[in-house]
Amino acid sequence: MRLHRMLALGASALVLASACGTGGGTSPAPTGASAAPGPSQAVATAAPASTSPATAPSAAAPSAAPAADTIASRLVLGGPPECPQRPFCLIGLQKVYGLTFKSFLPLDAGGPLTVAALQTGRIGVGLLFTSDPSIQVDGFVLLNDDRHLQASDNIAPVIRTSVLKAHPGIATLLDTISARLTQAALTSLNKQVTVDKTDPADAARAWLQQQGFVPSGASNQGTVVVGSTNFSEQLVLAELYAQQLEANGYTVVRKFNLGSREVVQPAIQSGQIDLYPEYLASLTEYLDKGAGLATGDPAKTAKVLAGLLAPKGETVLAYAPATDENGFAVTRQTAQQYHLVNISDLARPAP
Repeated sequence: MRLHRMLALGASALVLASACGTGGGTSPAPTGASAAPGPSQAVATAAPASTSPATAPSAAAPSAAPAADTIASRLVLGGPPECPQRPFCLIGLQKVYGLTFKSFLPLDAGGPLTVAALQTGRIGVGLLFTSDPSIQVDGFVLLNDDRHLQASDNIAPVIRTSVLKAHPGIATLLDTISARLTQAALTSLNKQVTVDKTDPADAARAWLQQQGFVPSGASNQGTVVVGSTNFSEQLVLAELYAQQLEANGYTVVRKFNLGSREVVQPAIQSGQIDLYPEYLASLTEYLDKGAGLATGDPAKTAKVLAGLLAPKGETVLAYAPATDENGFAVTRQTAQQYHLVNISDLARPAP
Protein backbone atom coordinates (compact mmCIF):
# COMPACT_ATOMS: atom_id res chain seq x y z
CA MET A 1 0.00 0.00 0.00
CA ARG A 2 2.58 2.53 1.02
CA LEU A 3 4.82 1.59 -1.90
CA HIS A 4 1.95 2.32 -4.25
CA ARG A 5 1.41 5.67 -2.57
CA MET A 6 5.08 6.61 -2.75
CA LEU A 7 5.39 5.63 -6.40
CA ALA A 8 2.23 7.57 -7.20
CA LEU A 9 3.29 10.69 -5.38
CA GLY A 10 6.32 11.50 -7.47
CA ALA A 11 8.46 13.91 -5.45
CA SER A 12 7.45 12.06 -2.33
CA ALA A 13 10.37 9.85 -3.27
CA LEU A 14 12.00 12.03 -0.61
CA VAL A 15 9.87 10.20 1.87
CA LEU A 16 10.71 6.86 0.34
CA ALA A 17 14.29 7.76 1.17
CA SER A 18 13.46 8.61 4.77
CA ALA A 19 10.05 8.12 6.32
CA CYS A 20 9.23 5.12 4.16
CA GLY A 21 12.11 3.27 5.66
CA THR A 22 12.97 1.05 2.72
CA GLY A 23 14.57 4.26 1.69
CA GLY A 24 15.77 3.81 -1.85
CA GLY A 25 14.80 5.08 -5.26
CA THR A 26 11.39 5.44 -6.75
CA SER A 27 11.40 2.33 -8.92
CA PRO A 28 9.53 -0.81 -7.85
CA ALA A 29 11.64 -3.56 -6.37
CA PRO A 30 12.68 -6.24 -8.89
CA THR A 31 10.16 -9.05 -8.95
CA GLY A 32 12.71 -11.68 -9.84
CA ALA A 33 14.66 -11.43 -6.60
CA SER A 34 12.98 -14.34 -4.90
CA ALA A 35 15.82 -16.83 -5.10
CA ALA A 36 17.29 -18.09 -1.86
CA PRO A 37 19.92 -15.70 -0.55
CA GLY A 38 23.53 -16.41 -1.26
CA PRO A 39 26.32 -15.87 1.24
CA SER A 40 26.54 -12.19 0.37
CA GLN A 41 22.89 -11.71 1.32
CA ALA A 42 23.17 -13.13 4.80
CA VAL A 43 23.10 -10.63 7.64
CA ALA A 44 26.58 -10.37 9.06
CA THR A 45 27.10 -10.50 12.80
CA ALA A 46 30.39 -8.64 12.67
CA ALA A 47 32.09 -5.98 10.55
CA PRO A 48 33.09 -7.17 7.07
CA ALA A 49 36.53 -8.71 6.82
CA SER A 50 39.27 -6.51 5.44
CA THR A 51 40.04 -6.73 1.75
CA SER A 52 43.69 -5.71 2.24
CA PRO A 53 46.52 -8.22 1.65
CA ALA A 54 46.81 -10.99 4.20
CA THR A 55 48.76 -10.20 7.32
CA ALA A 56 50.59 -12.36 9.77
CA PRO A 57 48.37 -14.22 12.22
CA SER A 58 49.66 -12.11 15.10
CA ALA A 59 48.34 -8.95 13.41
CA ALA A 60 44.93 -10.34 12.54
CA ALA A 61 41.83 -8.92 14.17
CA PRO A 62 40.26 -11.13 16.82
CA SER A 63 37.37 -13.30 15.72
CA ALA A 64 33.89 -11.97 16.42
CA ALA A 65 31.95 -13.71 19.14
CA PRO A 66 29.06 -15.87 17.95
CA ALA A 67 25.76 -14.07 17.71
CA ALA A 68 23.49 -14.43 20.72
CA ASP A 69 20.83 -17.10 20.35
CA THR A 70 17.89 -14.73 20.17
CA ILE A 71 14.50 -15.22 18.56
CA ALA A 72 15.63 -13.00 15.66
CA SER A 73 18.69 -15.22 15.10
CA ARG A 74 16.32 -18.11 14.37
CA LEU A 75 14.33 -16.18 11.75
CA VAL A 76 14.92 -14.99 8.17
CA LEU A 77 13.99 -11.38 7.46
CA GLY A 78 12.39 -10.63 4.09
CA GLY A 79 12.01 -7.26 2.42
CA PRO A 80 13.05 -5.08 -0.52
CA PRO A 81 16.58 -5.62 -1.82
CA GLU A 82 17.75 -2.25 -0.48
CA CYS A 83 16.61 -3.06 3.07
CA PRO A 84 20.10 -3.94 4.41
CA GLN A 85 21.33 -0.45 3.50
CA ARG A 86 18.36 1.52 4.82
CA PRO A 87 18.17 3.13 8.28
CA PHE A 88 14.45 2.47 8.62
CA CYS A 89 14.80 -1.18 7.61
CA LEU A 90 17.59 -3.59 8.58
CA ILE A 91 20.05 -0.96 9.81
CA GLY A 92 17.38 0.46 12.10
CA LEU A 93 16.38 -2.98 13.33
CA GLN A 94 20.01 -3.59 14.25
CA LYS A 95 20.75 -0.20 15.83
CA VAL A 96 17.42 0.57 17.51
CA TYR A 97 16.38 -2.94 18.48
CA GLY A 98 19.73 -4.79 18.56
CA LEU A 99 18.48 -7.50 16.20
CA THR A 100 20.60 -9.88 14.17
CA PHE A 101 18.60 -12.19 11.93
CA LYS A 102 19.51 -15.63 10.65
CA SER A 103 19.74 -14.14 7.15
CA PHE A 104 18.07 -11.66 4.84
CA LEU A 105 16.04 -12.63 1.76
CA PRO A 106 15.59 -9.89 -0.89
CA LEU A 107 11.99 -9.79 -2.09
CA ASP A 108 9.83 -6.71 -2.73
CA ALA A 109 8.60 -3.68 -0.80
CA GLY A 110 5.58 -5.02 1.05
CA GLY A 111 4.34 -6.78 -2.07
CA PRO A 112 3.18 -10.25 -3.16
CA LEU A 113 6.65 -11.82 -2.94
CA THR A 114 6.94 -10.89 0.73
CA VAL A 115 3.39 -12.04 1.46
CA ALA A 116 4.00 -15.40 -0.28
CA ALA A 117 7.30 -15.90 1.54
CA LEU A 118 5.59 -15.37 4.89
CA GLN A 119 2.77 -17.71 3.94
CA THR A 120 5.13 -20.51 2.94
CA GLY A 121 7.62 -20.05 5.76
CA ARG A 122 10.55 -18.99 3.57
CA ILE A 123 10.88 -15.98 5.88
CA GLY A 124 9.94 -15.55 9.51
CA VAL A 125 9.60 -11.76 9.51
CA GLY A 126 8.49 -9.65 6.55
CA LEU A 127 8.28 -5.95 5.81
CA LEU A 128 4.66 -5.05 5.09
CA PHE A 129 2.89 -1.72 5.24
CA THR A 130 0.78 -1.22 8.31
CA SER A 131 -2.54 -0.86 6.45
CA ASP A 132 -1.90 -3.73 4.02
CA PRO A 133 -5.07 -5.86 3.60
CA SER A 134 -2.98 -9.06 3.58
CA ILE A 135 -2.44 -8.60 7.32
CA GLN A 136 -6.14 -9.22 7.82
CA VAL A 137 -6.64 -11.66 4.95
CA ASP A 138 -3.77 -13.95 5.95
CA GLY A 139 -4.01 -13.44 9.70
CA PHE A 140 -0.51 -12.00 10.01
CA VAL A 141 0.52 -10.35 13.26
CA LEU A 142 1.87 -6.82 12.86
CA LEU A 143 4.52 -6.30 15.53
CA ASN A 144 4.31 -3.05 17.48
CA ASP A 145 7.09 -0.58 16.74
CA ASP A 146 7.58 -0.05 20.47
CA ARG A 147 10.84 1.90 20.10
CA HIS A 148 9.48 4.17 17.35
CA LEU A 149 11.87 3.26 14.56
CA GLN A 150 9.50 4.50 11.86
CA ALA A 151 8.42 8.08 11.30
CA SER A 152 4.75 8.52 12.19
CA ASP A 153 2.59 8.38 9.08
CA ASN A 154 -0.75 8.70 10.83
CA ILE A 155 -3.79 9.63 8.74
CA ALA A 156 -5.00 13.24 9.11
CA PRO A 157 -7.17 15.62 7.08
CA VAL A 158 -5.53 18.77 5.73
CA ILE A 159 -7.86 21.72 5.13
CA ARG A 160 -7.55 25.26 3.84
CA THR A 161 -7.37 27.53 6.86
CA SER A 162 -9.81 30.04 5.39
CA VAL A 163 -12.43 27.30 4.94
CA LEU A 164 -11.91 26.11 8.51
CA LYS A 165 -12.35 29.66 9.84
CA ALA A 166 -15.57 30.05 7.87
CA HIS A 167 -16.85 26.62 8.97
CA PRO A 168 -15.21 25.71 12.30
CA GLY A 169 -17.66 22.85 12.78
CA ILE A 170 -15.81 20.87 10.10
CA ALA A 171 -12.98 20.22 12.54
CA THR A 172 -15.33 18.53 15.02
CA LEU A 173 -16.91 16.37 12.31
CA LEU A 174 -13.61 15.16 10.88
CA ASP A 175 -11.88 14.84 14.25
CA THR A 176 -14.65 12.41 15.22
CA ILE A 177 -13.76 10.25 12.24
CA SER A 178 -10.05 10.35 13.05
CA ALA A 179 -10.68 9.32 16.66
CA ARG A 180 -12.48 6.16 15.47
CA LEU A 181 -10.12 5.27 12.60
CA THR A 182 -8.02 2.54 14.19
CA GLN A 183 -5.38 0.48 12.41
CA ALA A 184 -7.79 -2.45 12.22
CA ALA A 185 -10.51 -0.22 10.77
CA LEU A 186 -8.24 1.17 8.05
CA THR A 187 -6.94 -2.28 7.15
CA SER A 188 -10.50 -3.58 6.93
CA LEU A 189 -11.56 -0.71 4.67
CA ASN A 190 -8.58 -1.36 2.39
CA LYS A 191 -9.45 -5.07 2.26
CA GLN A 192 -13.01 -4.29 1.25
CA VAL A 193 -11.88 -2.04 -1.58
CA THR A 194 -8.81 -3.88 -2.91
CA VAL A 195 -9.63 -7.52 -2.14
CA ASP A 196 -13.43 -7.68 -1.99
CA LYS A 197 -13.78 -5.07 -4.77
CA THR A 198 -16.31 -3.00 -2.82
CA ASP A 199 -16.85 0.50 -4.17
CA PRO A 200 -14.99 2.98 -1.91
CA ALA A 201 -18.18 5.00 -1.40
CA ASP A 202 -20.08 1.90 -0.26
CA ALA A 203 -17.28 0.81 2.08
CA ALA A 204 -17.13 4.29 3.60
CA ARG A 205 -20.91 4.47 4.02
CA ALA A 206 -21.05 1.09 5.79
CA TRP A 207 -18.27 2.08 8.20
CA LEU A 208 -19.91 5.42 9.03
CA GLN A 209 -23.17 3.63 9.74
CA GLN A 210 -21.44 1.05 11.92
CA GLN A 211 -19.89 3.87 13.93
CA GLY A 212 -23.28 5.45 14.52
CA PHE A 213 -22.66 8.61 12.51
CA VAL A 214 -26.10 9.89 11.53
CA PRO A 215 -27.32 13.11 9.91
CA SER A 216 -27.65 15.96 12.37
CA GLY A 217 -30.58 17.52 10.55
CA ALA A 218 -28.49 20.56 9.66
CA SER A 219 -28.70 21.99 6.16
CA ASN A 220 -27.24 24.73 3.99
CA GLN A 221 -23.88 24.66 5.74
CA GLY A 222 -22.01 25.62 2.58
CA THR A 223 -20.01 23.89 -0.13
CA VAL A 224 -16.77 22.02 0.47
CA VAL A 225 -14.54 20.55 -2.24
CA VAL A 226 -12.95 17.27 -1.11
CA GLY A 227 -9.94 15.98 -3.03
CA SER A 228 -7.70 12.92 -2.99
CA THR A 229 -4.55 11.56 -4.55
CA ASN A 230 -4.72 8.51 -6.78
CA PHE A 231 -4.80 5.21 -4.92
CA SER A 232 -7.55 3.21 -3.28
CA GLU A 233 -6.84 4.06 0.36
CA GLN A 234 -7.09 7.75 -0.48
CA LEU A 235 -10.43 7.22 -2.20
CA VAL A 236 -12.05 5.55 0.78
CA LEU A 237 -10.63 8.10 3.24
CA ALA A 238 -11.86 10.98 1.09
CA GLU A 239 -15.30 9.33 0.95
CA LEU A 240 -15.38 9.13 4.74
CA TYR A 241 -14.79 12.88 4.95
CA ALA A 242 -17.20 13.70 2.12
CA GLN A 243 -20.07 11.59 3.43
CA GLN A 244 -19.65 12.82 7.00
CA LEU A 245 -19.88 16.40 5.75
CA GLU A 246 -22.89 15.63 3.55
CA ALA A 247 -24.65 13.95 6.47
CA ASN A 248 -24.27 17.17 8.42
CA GLY A 249 -25.62 19.63 5.93
CA TYR A 250 -22.68 20.44 3.66
CA THR A 251 -22.78 20.28 -0.12
CA VAL A 252 -19.71 18.32 -1.20
CA VAL A 253 -17.95 18.47 -4.55
CA ARG A 254 -15.63 15.51 -5.10
CA LYS A 255 -12.34 15.89 -6.98
CA PHE A 256 -10.71 12.50 -6.51
CA ASN A 257 -7.77 10.75 -8.21
CA LEU A 258 -5.98 14.04 -8.79
CA GLY A 259 -2.56 12.43 -9.00
CA SER A 260 0.59 13.15 -7.07
CA ARG A 261 1.19 15.42 -4.11
CA GLU A 262 2.73 17.89 -6.58
CA VAL A 263 -0.77 18.23 -8.02
CA VAL A 264 -2.80 18.13 -4.82
CA GLN A 265 -0.75 20.58 -2.75
CA PRO A 266 -0.96 23.37 -5.37
CA ALA A 267 -4.66 22.56 -5.78
CA ILE A 268 -5.41 23.14 -2.10
CA GLN A 269 -3.23 26.24 -1.92
CA SER A 270 -5.01 27.77 -4.93
CA GLY A 271 -8.47 26.92 -3.60
CA GLN A 272 -9.33 24.30 -6.23
CA ILE A 273 -9.92 21.86 -3.40
CA ASP A 274 -10.63 22.55 0.27
CA LEU A 275 -9.44 19.43 2.06
CA TYR A 276 -8.00 15.97 1.48
CA PRO A 277 -6.54 13.03 3.45
CA GLU A 278 -2.84 13.16 4.29
CA TYR A 279 -0.07 11.33 6.17
CA LEU A 280 1.86 13.18 8.87
CA ALA A 281 5.43 12.08 8.15
CA SER A 282 5.09 11.89 4.37
CA LEU A 283 3.74 15.42 4.05
CA THR A 284 6.27 16.73 6.58
CA GLU A 285 9.16 15.25 4.63
CA TYR A 286 7.72 16.54 1.37
CA LEU A 287 7.45 20.08 2.71
CA ASP A 288 10.81 20.09 4.53
CA LYS A 289 12.47 18.66 1.38
CA GLY A 290 13.78 15.60 3.16
CA ALA A 291 15.33 17.41 6.13
CA GLY A 292 14.20 14.63 8.44
CA LEU A 293 11.92 16.66 10.72
CA ALA A 294 9.36 13.87 10.98
CA THR A 295 9.83 11.56 13.98
CA GLY A 296 8.29 8.45 15.48
CA ASP A 297 6.20 10.63 17.79
CA PRO A 298 2.96 11.55 15.97
CA ALA A 299 2.21 14.47 18.30
CA LYS A 300 5.61 16.03 17.64
CA THR A 301 5.38 15.36 13.92
CA ALA A 302 1.89 16.87 13.77
CA LYS A 303 3.20 20.00 15.51
CA VAL A 304 6.08 20.32 13.03
CA LEU A 305 3.68 19.78 10.13
CA ALA A 306 1.31 22.43 11.45
CA GLY A 307 4.17 24.92 11.43
CA LEU A 308 5.10 24.04 7.86
CA LEU A 309 1.50 24.31 6.64
CA ALA A 310 0.56 27.59 8.35
CA PRO A 311 2.41 29.88 5.89
CA LYS A 312 0.70 28.04 3.04
CA GLY A 313 -2.77 28.73 4.42
CA GLU A 314 -3.38 25.13 5.42
CA THR A 315 -4.25 23.42 8.70
CA VAL A 316 -3.79 19.80 9.72
CA LEU A 317 -6.66 18.47 11.84
CA ALA A 318 -6.52 15.70 14.45
CA TYR A 319 -4.67 12.59 13.36
CA ALA A 320 -6.01 9.05 13.55
CA PRO A 321 -4.41 6.10 15.36
CA ALA A 322 -4.28 4.42 11.93
CA THR A 323 -1.05 4.65 9.95
CA ASP A 324 0.29 3.62 6.56
CA GLU A 325 4.01 3.12 7.14
CA ASN A 326 6.64 0.40 7.26
CA GLY A 327 5.75 -2.47 9.54
CA PHE A 328 7.20 -5.87 10.33
CA ALA A 329 4.87 -8.85 10.41
CA VAL A 330 5.01 -12.51 11.33
CA THR A 331 2.54 -15.35 10.93
CA ARG A 332 0.16 -16.05 13.77
CA GLN A 333 1.93 -19.36 14.31
CA THR A 334 5.30 -17.63 14.74
CA ALA A 335 3.79 -15.04 17.06
CA GLN A 336 2.28 -17.75 19.23
CA GLN A 337 5.42 -19.91 19.19
CA TYR A 338 7.66 -17.09 20.41
CA HIS A 339 5.04 -14.96 22.22
CA LEU A 340 5.68 -11.99 19.94
CA VAL A 341 3.80 -8.72 20.32
CA ASN A 342 6.48 -6.02 19.86
CA ILE A 343 9.48 -5.80 17.57
CA SER A 344 11.66 -5.69 20.69
CA ASP A 345 10.43 -9.19 21.61
CA LEU A 346 12.61 -10.52 18.78
CA ALA A 347 15.68 -9.64 20.87
CA ARG A 348 14.70 -12.05 23.67
CA PRO A 349 16.69 -15.28 24.10
CA ALA A 350 15.30 -18.05 21.94
CA PRO A 351 13.34 -20.65 23.91
